[in-house]
Amino acid sequence: MTAKRARLAQRRKSAGYTQEKLAERLGVERSTVVRWERAETEPQPWVRPKLAAALGAPLDELQALLDDVTVIQIRPNDRMNYVLENPSSADLVTVGYLHERVRQLDEQYDRIPSVALLGSAGQLHGQVKFVRENAANPRVRKALFEVEAESATFMGQLVWDVSQRRDHAAPITYLDEAVAAARQVRDPYTEAYAVLRKGFVALYGEKEPKKGLQLAREGAEIAKPVSPSLTGLSLLHVAEGYAMTGDLKACEEALKLAEAQFGRTYPDDVAAPAYTINEFNRLTGSCYLYLGLPDRAEPILRTTARALAAKQKSQAIALANLTLSLIRQGKLDEAATVMHATIDAVEMTRGGGGLNLAFAAGRELHQWRQESWVQDINDRLLALIATI
Repeated sequence: MTAKRARLAQRRKSAGYTQEKLAERLGVERSTVVRWERAETEPQPWVRPKLAAALGAPLDELQALLDDVTVIQIRPNDRMNYVLENPSSADLVTVGYLHERVRQLDEQYDRIPSVALLGSAGQLHGQVKFVRENAANPRVRKALFEVEAESATFMGQLVWDVSQRRDHAAPITYLDEAVAAARQVRDPYTEAYAVLRKGFVALYGEKEPKKGLQLAREGAEIAKPVSPSLTGLSLLHVAEGYAMTGDLKACEEALKLAEAQFGRTYPDDVAAPAYTINEFNRLTGSCYLYLGLPDRAEPILRTTARALAAKQKSQAIALANLTLSLIRQGKLDEAATVMHATIDAVEMTRGGGGLNLAFAAGRELHQWRQESWVQDINDRLLALIATI
């Protein structure tokens, strides 16, 4: 595997040094600086104060720059096999490799059925835990807790999808593991996201809106100091919890608080890609649907479904909710067209909330089951069941 310390290199450039000039100032060879930035070696203790001064960074910040290793090329190799056989030898490059594998699998979530990801994700999560439990270096163990928190959260998400949101115990076990790992390293972002995902299980799986609302609120409080975007996303689910209980006023107040977070985001907010206007609109439409206001939900969901073409699982949810809003307004011709688009999207992903909502829409069409167009939809839903 090939790795680098991208932030260390960027800090050197920002301080106005080439690799050669920095080496001259520190009294080392240029190749030494190159190896530092390639994450092949670390600066010796005697040179660290000089390096910190040159970069204008306190020693603890320098340590964070050295710990931030990014794997830029992944391929099976003898080094990773050796680490799995000798986990006490794990180093920060190992951490970078495992973290990159989690990131790559997570990036595929919106494009690949969850069942296709589960095996690889489960194997990887087991490797992360095994190496973390046996790593000799305390810094490496700490960094592996961070990776474990992310991989456990991802596993919770996948196993819930694969169970069609029927198995609540297994995802909660993984999410509790993620919370515990995040707390070990004082990572409020990952802790908040895992808590929020526990709220999803309560809201959409256990059908306990008050419990889900409370978990979403807890996630928002944990995220508040570190991520306006994750705070906003959590508040959206607080709003949805209120909508499920029929509290329009509290729901709209939570939506306003969530919307206000858009003005507080910043470039380094890691949740920013997940908290977009499309996600805000998707959940706003869902709220109005829960509140029995399908006419207010419809235009929001229609616009959102078009905008979410690149995120198939999210688009499937928006399309299914749009179908429900049309059925509840008696717009059956449009509902049939959108229902077929919903099934198309679900067939691509085979999981996520869109699958459950598609079947919910199918149940609401039951009263017209003698109609040929409803029979066509039911045939497609039955075929979908057969392939899950």
